[in-house]
Amino acid sequence: IKDGRENQIWYLKISKLALAFAIIHSKPPGKSSKEYTEYLAKTVSEQDFGWKRKVEVLEAEVLRLRQELLLNRISPRFCLENRKQDASAETLLGQESVNPASCSSQLEDSGCDVCNDSAFDSLGIASDFHQSEHNVNTSKHWLERVPPLNFCHTSKEQSLTAPVHFLQCLLEIRKLSEGGILQADFSELENDSFTICNSVSQLLDGLTVFYNSPKFPSPSFLNEGVCVLISLITDTKLSNHVLKKCFKKMEEFKRNLIKIILRNRSVNRFQALNSVSQMLGLLGRNSILRNSLISLLLSEVRRFAEQLLQAHQVQSVYDITQYENMFLLCMILEQLLQNEAEESNISSSDYGGEEKIKFLKNLDEIILHLSDEFPLFSLYLWRVSVLLNSGQMQID
Repeated sequence: IKDGRENQIWYLKISKLALAFAIIHSKPPGKSSKEYTEYLAKTVSEQDFGWKRKVEVLEAEVLRLRQELLLNRISPRFCLENRKQDASAETLLGQESVNPASCSSQLEDSGCDVCNDSAFDSLGIASDFHQSEHNVNTSKHWLERVPPLNFCHTSKEQSLTAPVHFLQCLLEIRKLSEGGILQADFSELENDSFTICNSVSQLLDGLTVFYNSPKFPSPSFLNEGVCVLISLITDTKLSNHVLKKCFKKMEEFKRNLIKIILRNRSVNRFQALNSVSQMLGLLGRNSILRNSLISLLLSEVRRFAEQLLQAHQVQSVYDITQYENMFLLCMILEQLLQNEAEESNISSSDYGGEEKIKFLKNLDEIILHLSDEFPLFSLYLWRVSVLLNSGQMQID
């Protein structure tokens, strides 16, 4: 083994030496060997980028074909009607590409009742748009298909619209099958976890990008993405498949949203942070996600409370921006605990489990020391503790 490794090192040195001689002999007049080497390195790097881009395009096309195949396996009749509608929509797509101003109106119909920020009440108290009334005569709605969203897109927009369209189709099949209009076999989702996982992951990554660099007013396709995600995780049938395959990705998404709230230091950050907090509140509509989100929030609030106490005791400087942002997490946490209590869906494993025990430990002492200097934050800690203890009393 040692001889083989020495031979590899020797061949590598010889190869580097041969490459150096080749560059020296082939360099054009008027250029130094260093300049020519840098030029060649840049050229190769650009070629690598081109190949990477081609690979990404091919991977996206493979995923699109897998999505189409999966939908066809779940409901062949739905896909047949969809192809007919897509064919009839080609003329419309051509007109839309000529008139970019009409793109926003084409994207406004997401299939959800909520399509703008005003419809999201504070921290997810808005009406359940996924449970909107479903007209018995849905044949007309079935033909009013949302065409593939492949026009007037920026790269950011495309990262959302591709998975959104697939998941919209999945939700529509679910509605039609529930109404008895269409036969569907959702057991096919178990046979192709790759497609559903990648589609949901693309949606979550796209949402994370927008929440990191928000624009106001929120783009319609961003609101579509939020609508589709919440409809997916609150659907009694589809949510089981999604969470079974994508739970780790959903956990990563929640952690990223919490980091965005805590790390945002922009002066005009509160509108952006409010939209992120609303997203976290909406995720809490799913009981499984709510319980894990409560654990994450308890951990973050406890960590900051201990840091603040330590800074207060030694009279050191604390992070005022993070202190302000922490109130959003406290409000989300309080709302989630209230929702949990109202649903009376309490078990011994709920309310954060181990994180609840850590949070309540020495909490009275922390509140006592912080109450004079930080009365509002201490009040939030106390209110959260009351909700946690009331949940324990109901268990007992």
